[in-house]
Amino acid sequence: MAVKIMIADDHSMIREGLKSLLELEGDIQVVAEAEDGVDCLEKLKICTPDVLLLDINMPRKNGLEVLQTLKSSKSKVKVLVLTVHNEVEYLMKAVDIGVDGYILKDSESAELKKAIFSIVEGENYIQPSLIPSLNSKMIEKNRDEGKIESLTKRELEVLKLLAVGMYNKEVAEKLNISERTVKNHVSNIFKKIEVTDRTQAAVFAIRNNLIEL
Repeated sequence: MAVKIMIADDHSMIREGLKSLLELEGDIQVVAEAEDGVDCLEKLKICTPDVLLLDINMPRKNGLEVLQTLKSSKSKVKVLVLTVHNEVEYLMKAVDIGVDGYILKDSESAELKKAIFSIVEGENYIQPSLIPSLNSKMIEKNRDEGKIESLTKRELEVLKLLAVGMYNKEVAEKLNISERTVKNHVSNIFKKIEVTDRTQAAVFAIRNNLIEL
């Protein structure tokens, strides 16, 4: 039985090209197409593909937002992100949400089909060329998580306020503590997260989603 595929991409030529490519050997059938994220979610209410080929850059709702919605609703459709983005941040975000596969649009057709059949069989598939950077980022993330866990509740509050640009005096007023206490907290924070200034501390906080931008 052919694997049923839905393609979500805002470029009609890409959808047409993928459909022709995937249906060539008869083992894959494209049962639906979507031109943006909202269209994708609407069509998934009436269509049940085995695999959703999902682009990241789409209007109305991007691919990561669609993925988040599907995972939150416990949808059973397998999701394979097919994107031009080779930046590890996009891959990390997709992996964190729970993507089944991630592959670049410049891949060979054989690799795309391998990815599809792998996730249908219940495996995860990350394009091999992306794995070293993913592993490196995962190690960095685990290290950061350890640093965050070492912070006290008050130190975490101070770090978040530093990250949005508050000075020590403003932090002291906000938390109803003395400036001297704030300085002590800042010193401890810098040691624990291994930074030397406020800018680096802000980058750390943003990188680990400790504040809303």
